[in-house]
Amino acid sequence: MNFKIASKALYSTLSGVSKVINPKNTISILDNFLWEIDEDKLVITASDAENTLTAQVPVKNVEGGSGSVCVNARRVVDMAKELPDVDVEISINMETGAMSILFPGGSFDLVALQGSQYPRTIEETDPEETCTMTCPASQIIAGIEHTLFAVGNDDRIPQMTGILWDINEDGITFVATDSRKLVKYINRTSAPGIKASCIMPVKPAVILKSLLGKEDVVNVTLSPKSAVLRTETLTLHCRFIRGKFPDYNRVIPNNPYQVTVDRGAIMTAVRRVSVCSDPSHGLIKFRFHPNNVEMKVDDLNMNTFAHEEVACDFTGDQMVIGFGAGYLLEIFGILPTENVIIKLADPSRPGVFQPEENEENTDLLIVLMVMNIQDF
Repeated sequence: MNFKIASKALYSTLSGVSKVINPKNTISILDNFLWEIDEDKLVITASDAENTLTAQVPVKNVEGGSGSVCVNARRVVDMAKELPDVDVEISINMETGAMSILFPGGSFDLVALQGSQYPRTIEETDPEETCTMTCPASQIIAGIEHTLFAVGNDDRIPQMTGILWDINEDGITFVATDSRKLVKYINRTSAPGIKASCIMPVKPAVILKSLLGKEDVVNVTLSPKSAVLRTETLTLHCRFIRGKFPDYNRVIPNNPYQVTVDRGAIMTAVRRVSVCSDPSHGLIKFRFHPNNVEMKVDDLNMNTFAHEEVACDFTGDQMVIGFGAGYLLEIFGILPTENVIIKLADPSRPGVFQPEENEENTDLLIVLMVMNIQDF
């Protein structure tokens, strides 16, 4: 089997598909790509047994018919990276597995395995148990970008180690929580027209975020245990996290007091005073007044202290409350507007963080648990 392919397109596709491969696999064949020729396309597949990613790249001058081989992923990615920016010829002996990548002035030679050795990791699903929707990739990318930072990493609570997709007829609600913070992001850019929910693990979410183009259109097929997401050139099959996601609406408080503050000013102040915080907890004490907020940090172990004030508009009289610096910096980094709104109730109840104005067809809300403080 012989064909020609643009080296730059080959490397770009291989490096993208390789993101799904684990550094260490219990099944050695999963260290390989599966290569298949489909008319004028090279179909490249990689899998970690839980997720399977397939991409297509155009080829020309195909000779010897179709076939499939397994190619060592790390080795062929390294080779493709060093190829000159030209069309290269790939020759594969389907009987012996001898494979050559020919380029002007040189060649790479390696041995491929029979494609029949590659395991089938995608399960058959009864069509009656599936539902489909089509949405712009930008809707999915935005949902992942706004929630990924809040995903938990405690394997004892697997439902909280992924992103909830709560799909309704008029939009998609993306939710993530690690029990300290919770983010709820609603995107109504397109109307799915179906009702379903699933918990997507972090790995396929990161792959989608890095490989999807914002102009792509994604067809999503949902089944009880997995999803298949397809664009014109990519197909990702991923299994869901089993279990029931916490009822996120129940933990969102209806706080009566509101703070409006410049995002850049408070973010800079938090970053500055946190230098003096105890690294074991990063506590920052806040004292809100109608026209300003005081921030205080101390680390008695190192005898360090910091104090700063930032202008704000607070609808209450005065309130003292504590938050973790690291969590605040994550939240302020996600909120998109010049001013942010913080809704508070009392020193023992979570704070709610929102942009002053949501982007069109979106609604972003972040809940952050407070930290106990004795005094300011």
